[in-house]
Parts: sequence; C-alpha cells; structure tokens
Amino acid sequence: MVYAPFHGLTEHLLQKQQANTEEVIEQLFGEISGLEDSPRPLDAQLEECAIQLWNWAVTKRVGTAINEHQKAKVRHVACRLLYGCEDENPAEGTVRKQILMASKTGRTWLDCKKPKLADNFLNQAVKSLEMLYSKLISGRDGSTDINTSKGDVEKDLLRVVSYQAESALAQENHQEAVSFMQHCKDMLLRLPKETGYLSLMCYNFGVETYSVKKYEESAFWLSQSYDIGKMNLKYSPGAEVQAKVLRLLATVYLEWDCQQFQEKALNAVSLANKECVHPSGMYLKIRILLKSVAPDDLIRAGIQELLDCEVPLDVCLSTVKLLMTKDREMLAFEYLKRVCQHFESSPELGTALVLHIELLLQRGKELLGKQKIEDVITGHYTGKQLTPQTLTCLHLLLWDKASKHFEAKNYSEALQWYNYSLSFYKAGQIEPNLAKLQRNRASCFLQLQQLEKAKEAIKEAERCDPNSIFTQFSVYKIAVQENNVEKATDAVKAMGLLAKGPVTNEDRLLVSENAASNLLSLAAQIALENEQEETAMKALESLCEHSTDDAHVITAFRCLVRLVLSTIEKASEESRNANLDVLLSYLKMALQKVSQRSAGPGQDVEQRTEEAHWFRKIAWNSALQCESSPGRMRDFFVLSYQLSQLCPPDRAVLMGQKTCLLMAAAASLELSRKSPHSAQPEHLTQALEHIQTCWEVWKTLKASGDFSKDPTDTLLLLYEFEARAKLNDSKVEIVLESVLELDNVETKVLETIAALAMEPPAHFPRLCKKALRIALSLHRKQPLADLTRCSQCVHSLIQLSLPAGVSEVEARVLEEVWGYYEEALSIICAAPEDFPEMEILWLLTRAWNTGILLYSLAQYPEAERWCGLGMSFLCHLGSLQESYQTQMSGLYSEVLDRLDKAKRNLIMEE
Repeated sequence: MVYAPFHGLTEHLLQKQQANTEEVIEQLFGEISGLEDSPRPLDAQLEECAIQLWNWAVTKRVGTAINEHQKAKVRHVACRLLYGCEDENPAEGTVRKQILMASKTGRTWLDCKKPKLADNFLNQAVKSLEMLYSKLISGRDGSTDINTSKGDVEKDLLRVVSYQAESALAQENHQEAVSFMQHCKDMLLRLPKETGYLSLMCYNFGVETYSVKKYEESAFWLSQSYDIGKMNLKYSPGAEVQAKVLRLLATVYLEWDCQQFQEKALNAVSLANKECVHPSGMYLKIRILLKSVAPDDLIRAGIQELLDCEVPLDVCLSTVKLLMTKDREMLAFEYLKRVCQHFESSPELGTALVLHIELLLQRGKELLGKQKIEDVITGHYTGKQLTPQTLTCLHLLLWDKASKHFEAKNYSEALQWYNYSLSFYKAGQIEPNLAKLQRNRASCFLQLQQLEKAKEAIKEAERCDPNSIFTQFSVYKIAVQENNVEKATDAVKAMGLLAKGPVTNEDRLLVSENAASNLLSLAAQIALENEQEETAMKALESLCEHSTDDAHVITAFRCLVRLVLSTIEKASEESRNANLDVLLSYLKMALQKVSQRSAGPGQDVEQRTEEAHWFRKIAWNSALQCESSPGRMRDFFVLSYQLSQLCPPDRAVLMGQKTCLLMAAAASLELSRKSPHSAQPEHLTQALEHIQTCWEVWKTLKASGDFSKDPTDTLLLLYEFEARAKLNDSKVEIVLESVLELDNVETKVLETIAALAMEPPAHFPRLCKKALRIALSLHRKQPLADLTRCSQCVHSLIQLSLPAGVSEVEARVLEEVWGYYEEALSIICAAPEDFPEMEILWLLTRAWNTGILLYSLAQYPEAERWCGLGMSFLCHLGSLQESYQTQMSGLYSEVLDRLDKAKRNLIMEE
C-alpha cells in the first residue's frame, strides 16, 4: 500500500484547470523520495500512473504551465514509479521505456543544474541500455533487424555517457569526465555520425572551464574537440567550427601563460587561420606576438597578412590601437598610414583619419595633428566627406582638446580648436551643438577681452538655440562686462524660467540635476567680481526661487543677507528701512527652507543646526537696530525665536528664545500704544500670544537651574497685565493676584500696575487703588521711606477717590478719601521738611474744595470738617504758608459764620 497515494495524486494532477499544481507536484516528489528502498510491487496500474505522469509533463512543456524544475520533479516521480514496478526480467518494450525516461530525466536535472540528482538516472539508463543490448545479442525476443537496433542502442549509450561526462564536469570531477569522454571516443569508431556532436560537446566543456579560468582543463577539452573533429572529416563540425575551437585554444594559452605556451598559442592560431581565415584569427595572432614581445619584423608580417586578407577597417583600426597600447608607436603609425592608403576610396576612410588625429594628439604631436585636421577639413569639402558618426567623433575630439586648453587658460589655443570644429558647419545651419560651440567660442573671446566678437558668437548661439539656459548665461556674462544692469536682469529672469525644465549637457560644465542652480550661483559670483551687487542679488533671488537643492538655496540666502547688511550700513534712514524689510523677507524664506530640511536619521543634523544658528543671530542683531520701529523689531525677534526652534534646546538657546519672546511682546505693546484705537486689539492679542509662549519656555528654563534673581516673572506679568487691561479682559484681576504672590514684589512694579490699570483704553480704578494701597504700605514699612513716592501714591489714591461732582458725593467715598488724607498727614508729621511743599498745597486745596462742595450741598457738618482738614495743612507749608494763611483764615472765618447762620436758620425752621 506504500504506493497507494500516487494514484490519487496523479488523478488530482491530471484534472483540468488545476489551481494548486505546484503543491501537488511537491507532494508527489516528497512521497517518492521516501520510497527509494521499498519493495517493488507488480502493479500494472502503477505503470499506467507513471506513463500518465510522463505524458502530462510532456504536454505541459508547451508555454509556461510548469517550469523546468517542476518538469524535472514530475519526470523524476514517473521514472521512479516505472522502475519501482519492474520484474526481474522486464520485456524489451518496458526496458525501452525505462531508457527513455531515465535518460531524459537525467538530462532535465542537468539542465536544472542538479548533477547529483541526474547521476542516479543516468546510471539507471546505462544499466537499462546494457540490458537491452544483451537482449538484442541473445535474440530472445526475435527481433528482425538486430544490427540496426544495436546501433540505436549504442547511439543512445553514447549520448547518456556524454551526459555523465557533463555531470562529472559540473561537479568539478575532471578525471571522471575525461574517463566518460574517452568511452564516448571509443564508440565513435562504430558511430562516426556522432563526431560533430561529440566535438561540439568538448568545445562547450572548453568554454565552460575557460569562463572560470581553469585554463589547463579548458586547453584539454578544446584539444579534444579539435582532435575529435579530425577523426572523421565527413561528419566533422566543419572548418569554421574547427577554426573557432583553435582560436579559443590559442586564447586560453595566451591568457594562461603566454611566455610558457607562446609556441602552442601561435601554432593553434596559425592552424585556425589555415582551417578558415577570419579577421578575429588574424587579430589574435597579432595579440599573441605582442604579448610574447616578438620583434617588429614578425609583427609586420602579421600586419601584412591582415591587409592581404582584406579584413574590415574596424579590425585594422583595433590593431592600430592594440599596437599603441603595447608601445609599438612607430609600427602603429606606419600601419595606420598604409590602412588609410588601402581604404582611400572607402566611405569609411574618415574613421581612420579621425583615429590618426586622435593618436597624434595623444602623443603630444599637436602640430602634425593640426595639419591632419586641416587636410580633413579640405577633404570634407572636396569629395571626401565624413560620415555623420565620424564627424561627431571628430567634434568631440576637437572640443576635448579645446576644453583642456581653456582650463589651462590658453584661450587663444582653445579658440583655434573650436574654430576647427566650426569649419565643419555650413553657414546658416541650425543645430543645438552649434549653439554650444558658439557659446564656448564666446567664452574664449570674453577671456581674451574681445567683447564684440563674443557678442557675435552669442548672437549665433541665440539664433540656433534661444531656449538654452547656457545661451542666456552667456548673454548675462556679456551684459555684466558691459555693465548693462537691465540686460543682465532680463537674462537672469530668463535663466530662472529655463531652470524649471531639464538641463542638457554642456562643454566644460558638470551637468547634474542641480545644473541650473550652479549656473545661477556662478552668475552671482561673476556679478560680485565685477562689483555689481544689485545684479548679483537678482541672480541669487532667482536661484532661491527656482532651485530644488536646499544646500544651494541656503547658501544663496546667506549671500543675500550679507549683501543687504552691507547695503544697510551705507544707507540713509529712509532706504535703511526699505533694506531692513528686504532683509526680513530673506530671513523668512530662509526659515522656511531650513525648516523643510529633514533632520532625521542619516541627515546632517549639525549642518542644519549651524544654519539655523547663523540666521537666528542675524535676525537678533537686526532686531536690535530697529528701536525706532517696533513693528520691525517684533518681526525680527519672532523670526529669531522661530529659527532657534530648529536648534537643540540647550540652556543658551532657551535663554535666547525667552528674550526674543519678551522683546516681541514688548514691541507689540509699544505698537498698540502708537496705533489708532481700531488697530490696538490685534497688536495686544499678538502680545498675549508671545507672552503665553514665553511662559512655557520660562517654565522649562526654571526647571533647569536657579533663576531667583531673574526678573522674567515680573516682566511677563506686567506685559500680560497691560495687554489684558487694554483688551478689557476679566482675567486682569488674576494677573494682579499673581503679581502680589511674587517674592519681594517691588513697589515700582505695583506703581506701574496702577498706572497701566488706568492707561487708556484701560479703566480699572479699583485695581489701580489696590495696587497703590499695597505700594504705599510697602513704602511705609521701609526703614527710610521715599516720601516723594509716598506722596505720589497718596496723591493718586486721593485723585482717584475724590468726587468730581455733586452726583459722586457719597459718605462711603468721603470716608475712604478721609483715610488717605490721614495717611498723608501722618507721613508729613513724621518728616515735615522732606515732604514736597507743592504736594502739601495740592492736598490742602483738594480738601478745601471738597468742603466748599459739601457746603453748597447744605452738608454743613461735613463741610466744616473738610474745610478744617484743609486748614490743618497750613502749618506744614513752608514759604507759601504766610500768603495762604491770610487768605484761608479769612475765608475759613467767613465759612464758619455762614455755617453758624445756616445752623440757626435750620433750628428756627424746626
């Protein structure tokens, strides 16, 4: 039952539209691999199964239904099944089937580069062939034509043994392969028709071993191929093949060891040339002679054979080049001269002439080379016209020579070589290469200070190829030399537009995907060398706009920034502001470009950081120059902050970010103060944004060290208070509480808060008074109180609190103000000489006027009280006391009299 699975798998495989063919084949191959030593059943169905599998594999060979490996596996299974069910004395038909299957399966495994798998089947094929041969000799099956059958068996045996030789060679078993091949040679006496087959097989063995540099084995197999081919001329592969074998044999000796096998190599190639003359054989003979350092006479003889055999021109020219590489210069030129004479009437003569020129130039014989070129030019217009391909080669040769002279600054010589090239173009001809040539000539003229001739050359270039970026570049160079800014600017614009498309190659210029950027960069450099900064900036701006190379663009921005900065130093105030705006625009674009550069793995992070630092510092320094322009100052500081975000966030960078944001917030607040009311909210909102961002940076910084003496908390709170107060934001009170929570809050900060609370459009009197009261309290607690600032606090509190008219008179308000007055009196009494006299006078006047106001409202007791308060300040006046005392005493007496009358009248009425 061990063979039972094969029936089902075979039926499964034979089904049409099978989707899992590969899987079934693998199952079959796996099953058969485990049954190598199983008992052999006499099963007719198993034999039928084997034949079905074999036929299926044959039908699937057409197209790509199965690949070579799958075919080999199916054949492998079919053959094993057939052999697995044979009896001890199989019939002749069965044996023939076995031979067919085993030999073809072995051949298929060889084609799949699996020689070890092939060996088993090839050995079985040999055994089956020997069994069949034995049957035929004994005649037990009653065959009618035993000799014919024996011949077929021997032929099959020769093929199988040759396969065994191939397998042995594939497994690097040279001696075994030789043994198998000798067996095949022995059979050739009876099978002469197989001479060609066996000769070619040995040749293939020679090619295979030569390809892996096994020269000794290759020489053996090639010799065998030639010898077998000679065994029977009638069935030999032919003289051409024999010559081919000998040429490869000579090549093997040449590459193996020419000094040791010189004679063998020469004999092999000579014999090849006798068998069948071929250019490659003649050329190979020259190679061998040169490699073996033969004298010139022998080489001349070989060269003469080449000419006598009418070999093609390309072989002759290859021989000339070979002679030059082997330092046989004299022979090479001598032979080349004869070749030119020999092919004088050939249309291919130009190829030889161009090679002659090239070799002369390579050997430094420029004068002879020029004479030859002039002869070729003359011949080109007198019947010996060069072919387009040859002419292209000559142009390249001439341009290369010109380019080298140009690089060596021999501009006159370079021009002469370009002029030689120009001689081959007809007047009025339009071709891109002609435009390129004219551009190169223009470059030479420019270097020679021949401006008019350069302009003529460029005019021709524009006629031939106006849409070339290189043509516009040449126009630009001339415009710069002429100091024609307008024309140079137009050329730069044209270059910028052309930079959007692909750029073709150009002589002396390395053209890459960044060619347009390189040209625009070079254009800027040329302008700067000619002290034309405006033109240089146009070129750099165009580069930044059109280049896709980030490194080029960033370098261009650096140049632009430097140029603008140098202009700012020399500019007037009006143009200085315009230049600062230009600088600002450059820095914004630089920020965008630097931020776009990825800083991931594999990228130069240090380079990106260095670029960001450079532009950040420029923005910082520019901001400091904008004291009179808060808008520009803010924009520069914001840019500096944004650029610093592209740097690693170390302590120094974070400090810079904090300062930038503080300054940007301050500038925004200053802008709001100077702006019309309608524009203020926008600036104040921007200020708040900068403040909030600064808070985040400041928190990060504070976590990294001790900043107890840093005033940033105070400044941020002051800026935030101002912005929110002027935006009428209810959070302003929270900001004040944050100020009061600061350690050791300064009185100056509270006084500033108080002022900001009432600075239009802000109006927060309650918060103002709160700040002033706390400030006054802090002042009083000082060991040496600053009476001037104390008086200012009291002044502000009283001014904010005193009623401005009849409608504002309230007992609560008056009581609050009375308290401030008492505070003022206590301060004055503590240091009467230090309190400002004018401030005392102001207190006196405001108290007196309040009393008069109350008197007018018939609030007589309060009126008397406030007038009396005013009188109490008289004694603290200095030089003004006498004059005010006289006036006020009289008025006060009058007021008191009136108050008494008013009181009496009031009593009478009651």
